[in-house]
Amino acid sequence: MRALVIRHDHLSLSGPVGDRIAQLGYEIDELTVVPAERYDRPGVEFDFPDPVGAGYDLIVLLGAPWSVYDRASVGPWIDGELELLRTAHAAELPVLGICFGAQALATALGGSVEAAPRHEIGWSAVESDVPELIGAGPWFQWHFDRFVVPPGAVELARSAVGPQAFRAGRALGVQFHPELDEKTLLQWLDSGGRREARAHGEDPDRLLAETRTRLEESRQRAYDLVDAFLEQIAGVVAATPAADDPGRAA
Repeated sequence: MRALVIRHDHLSLSGPVGDRIAQLGYEIDELTVVPAERYDRPGVEFDFPDPVGAGYDLIVLLGAPWSVYDRASVGPWIDGELELLRTAHAAELPVLGICFGAQALATALGGSVEAAPRHEIGWSAVESDVPELIGAGPWFQWHFDRFVVPPGAVELARSAVGPQAFRAGRALGVQFHPELDEKTLLQWLDSGGRREARAHGEDPDRLLAETRTRLEESRQRAYDLVDAFLEQIAGVVAATPAADDPGRAA
């Protein structure tokens, strides 16, 4: 089994989501759209693969610091990503979109993305209609936009700010960050996130301390989400990690 993981920037890591996918037997191809040297100028050219022709069994799209609708910043590559998502959806390939990835998925399927009425930064619970798939959390959030659920898709979870998860066929989009761990958060904070958090009334040191405290429980939630997505949305019976695998779920 092969999984395509799309990193939109060098600071966004797949964390426990990628770990779990690998534990379940997937060979991961990881692509980075915007290289580190173009982080401040993300309007690069990028050729996305044909997910069907390349023989992928799973596609995961991570977050990004930009807005799907900000064409002046993201440039032409967003159109290639939206086409990849439409192709994958038409072929019924399982897709997991996270934050920006979920917003791109919503846009590709006929929904949209808009500025949220207020930011969400930090650990917070969500209201879920399907707790066996989307647990209440708390999940880590860091976003200023929200997606509008595509026509025909089903909203699965929400917060006071907007939708937090939706399903469309074999695709799942989540606004929060199940892949977030201490390493990723440190990269975000050290690359402008401390300043951004403080500008929005959030304490970056508190965010980091809470992330460290929640390390084990948040990793388990990420594993559970991946497992439930593969079983309930993708319809895949995933292999069980070996009993001696130190990263296996309890």
